[in-house]
Amino acid sequence: MRSPLSLLRLAPLFAWLLTLAPTTFAQEQIVVEDATFPTQLEEQGQSYRLVGSGLFRYLMWDAYAGAYYQASESPEPAPQSDVPRRLELHYFHAIEAEDFAKVTEDTLRDNLGNEAYQQIRQDVEAFGRQYRDVVPGDRYTLSWDGETLRLALNDETLFDANDLALANALFSIWLGDEPLGDDFRDALLGR
Repeated sequence: MRSPLSLLRLAPLFAWLLTLAPTTFAQEQIVVEDATFPTQLEEQGQSYRLVGSGLFRYLMWDAYAGAYYQASESPEPAPQSDVPRRLELHYFHAIEAEDFAKVTEDTLRDNLGNEAYQQIRQDVEAFGRQYRDVVPGDRYTLSWDGETLRLALNDETLFDANDLALANALFSIWLGDEPLGDDFRDALLGR
């Protein structure tokens, strides 16, 4: 049996271990409202690290939570580049596919200007036709792995193309100079 004195000597060690435990668990995942996102993940052989996360509000309600990832070796956020990246959006309300397609087209037309938009219009329309309705709890993922742009709903691939210009345009909806929400963009970019 250990003496009370020997247990007291171990107290600093236990205190130190207790301070590490919350940090370790906090680094494995983050929670935004009711949505949980890992801080590290791997997809098709590519490792990603969480850059930032946030909550997108539309009018008076919380529309969705998001998390933005980049390839682990990327030193700083580079949403408009060829760096592998991934955006996950977790929805809190039902949204129809047609609404996604319209917002995508309208936002890109505003962001790019009509002339630049016309150069990728057919690709944007093809992308928009792949959207599906979402219900609370569904999650869209937009990713660029360095070669392929993918859109997935609940891990089911709906669209893929080898098109960096389209990838950069789509990521600009949330992460560009004129995003859907400045605060949401800044949270995703860890600002």
